[in-house]
Amino acid sequence: MEEVIDISRERVAAVTGGSRGIGYAIAESLADGGFSLGILGTSSLEQVSEAVQALETKAPRVLYVQGNLAKAADRTNFVRSMQAAFGHVDVLINNAGIAPPVRRDILNTTEESFDLVMDINLKGTFFLTQEIAKLMLDSAEASVQRTIINIGSVSSYASSPNRGEYCISKAGLAMVTQLFAHRLAASDIRVYEVRPGVIRTAMTAAVQEKYDALLAEGLAPINRWGTPEDVACAVSLLCSGQLRYSTGEVINVDGGMHIARL
Repeated sequence: MEEVIDISRERVAAVTGGSRGIGYAIAESLADGGFSLGILGTSSLEQVSEAVQALETKAPRVLYVQGNLAKAADRTNFVRSMQAAFGHVDVLINNAGIAPPVRRDILNTTEESFDLVMDINLKGTFFLTQEIAKLMLDSAEASVQRTIINIGSVSSYASSPNRGEYCISKAGLAMVTQLFAHRLAASDIRVYEVRPGVIRTAMTAAVQEKYDALLAEGLAPINRWGTPEDVACAVSLLCSGQLRYSTGEVINVDGGMHIARL
């Protein structure tokens, strides 16, 4: 008999960096799909009040927690706050990430910049996933599909020697996806990676001219900038519960940039 997903139970999604950019588009899409939301962000609630209020018009419930993903105490506080507010987490979206504050050739990359990027993009994401996975296991219900999605990047395989620490962090995140997919499969927790390409966000605004030129030269078969909503659509699909015999998959949202072409 085919498993039936219980949609009467409150579905809860945790989204890191969910108050702006790609994270906000994902949170909005999940809210439209009926998910209550827990959002972790570095800004104060006052600074993101407009975004949170907009999500509150869509989602059944919204919890915003200020915290730094790189800090163990902040990660634990977020998980405990989610548990206190909702009792369980069905979906984790590891979206939060940063680029190096200054782009430097790898021959000049500093340890300070390397540690900063890795602590958020890789280490923080790994250990938050560890904590949320344990919560998912402790509050498991057979009729509920639980999903973890890491927002990676084409930089996991496309070399950018002027921001090597970012590329390394995203390459590491790809393995984090595989590890958790392997470990959690027997517990019916699905783990995926969504790998965006050139997406128009605040992070890419500083290099818009560079990517405009690359796109004009045919960087991707679908020859346009991607949008946060493009990424959110892929996340919604993976959260739908329709891919129950798949885990560890990578969904490229890059206009076909990953295709090897002659």
